[in-house]
Amino acid sequence: RPARRAELASVGALRVASYLAQNLLSAHPVYADTLRSLGADGRGEVLVAVDRVRDRAGTGAGVGAGHEILGTIMLDPWHAGSEIAQGPDEAEIRGLAVAPAAQGRGIGAGLVRAVIDRATARGARRLLLSTQPAMTAAQRLYVAAGFSRAPELDWSPTPGLTLLAFCRHLDD
Repeated sequence: RPARRAELASVGALRVASYLAQNLLSAHPVYADTLRSLGADGRGEVLVAVDRVRDRAGTGAGVGAGHEILGTIMLDPWHAGSEIAQGPDEAEIRGLAVAPAAQGRGIGAGLVRAVIDRATARGARRLLLSTQPAMTAAQRLYVAAGFSRAPELDWSPTPGLTLLAFCRHLDD
């Protein structure tokens, strides 16, 4: 479901915790600030996977009931500051993260499917993303969802870190 504005700080914290748990911020530590703020400016669409948290009576409804955010992903339509999208028929995936304790439950795959559906509904023809070489589990997930490597779009946000680009054509 789309993230609620009041949840964006928790979503940002989940992204950072997930990246830290996998030691993915050591090459570019300032990226933690980006992870915390993705979507806070209202651009793009932040999606979340949630699990109902039981209230004190164990019913999942009523006082104290809520939802625990297990994962997140952001659909970022092309704009002048896009990282690798090059035109209005493209969009990017940003900030895929699953809470460390929730990994291995299919949450990431579900989020990727949801963002593909959203991008298609918005009329995007290509969906792009960047990932660190160390993110091998995420890369397997992207390939399983129909993405392929786009090495011509690889880029380096900081010396010593090259991000790998992936692409999926949505009109296939």
